[in-house]
Amino acid sequence: MTNSIDYNAWRVHEKDGNYVGALERCNTDDLPDNEVLVKVSYSSLNYKDALSASGNKGVTRNFPHTPGIDAAGEVVASDIADFAAGQPVIVTGYDLGMNTPGGFGEYIRVPAAWCIPMPQNWQARTAMIYGTAGLTAGLCVAKLLKMGLKPEQGKVAVTGASGAVGSIATELLATLGFDVVAISGKADQSESLKALGAAEVVGRDALAAEKKPMLKPAYAGAVDTVGGEPLAELLKYIQPGGSVACCGLVAGPQLQTTVLPFILRGVNLLGIDSVEIPLAEKQAVWDKLSGPWACKQTEKTAREIGPKELDSALKAFLKGESSGRVVLVHGD
Repeated sequence: MTNSIDYNAWRVHEKDGNYVGALERCNTDDLPDNEVLVKVSYSSLNYKDALSASGNKGVTRNFPHTPGIDAAGEVVASDIADFAAGQPVIVTGYDLGMNTPGGFGEYIRVPAAWCIPMPQNWQARTAMIYGTAGLTAGLCVAKLLKMGLKPEQGKVAVTGASGAVGSIATELLATLGFDVVAISGKADQSESLKALGAAEVVGRDALAAEKKPMLKPAYAGAVDTVGGEPLAELLKYIQPGGSVACCGLVAGPQLQTTVLPFILRGVNLLGIDSVEIPLAEKQAVWDKLSGPWACKQTEKTAREIGPKELDSALKAFLKGESSGRVVLVHGD
């Protein structure tokens, strides 16, 4: 496909049961034998990257490994006519950064079916400000709108609102005219969430466990990024016919609830997958985020880091200390 190229990658090694990441030199000859070689200029940080870097075998089975489930850059070489050298592309989801070397390296080699042409008015950095988090938030909002959610129906909640997905969902819903209640366990993020457009910011205790199976309706709909007990409680507050788009599990994968919200209020629980969905669905959301759904405050406040800062940034994710969007920039 092309001559061998040496490049830098942040790789995680398993040492005596511990997982240690560091910048090292690699060569493109060692990348998987796929169809499109991409020079990555930007990536972004996600909770799944933090899990991979910490040795979570449910995400990454074999080490050493290069995490990074998001990548944006230019095609260097391609076996497929649809992708010519020099073409800007976005690659997110599928197996990237899980068991296929990901965007924390300066080069990736992936199937053509994983690549999406960069929207014309976007640069790689902007695309990675959104990344999988923005794609997921966009998919959540799109599905809520498809279910008929309208601003005049009432307040819309976002759980984990200070996180990567939650913060973009908060701004996007506010941009579309919704009265957003941001639910976050980080009291120091209140002003930041209001700057994103949240009309109200409440603590996670707003979803503290209640013995009652149903509570007074408070929200016309919601984006849930945390799962677990908060999602079970959130369902009790949804208005008749309302919907919750569910996309995360930081509070746990278990959902202990009753059928009452579903059979007495007709509540809809909508599952969101941003990994294995068809490219056309991803492209539709990218096109909206690069146009009418642009989240200008998110773009303005995104933070850039270099590869040497990855270790501390990923550990902050696992500790629940990260907020907003963090973008990885490659190069000197």
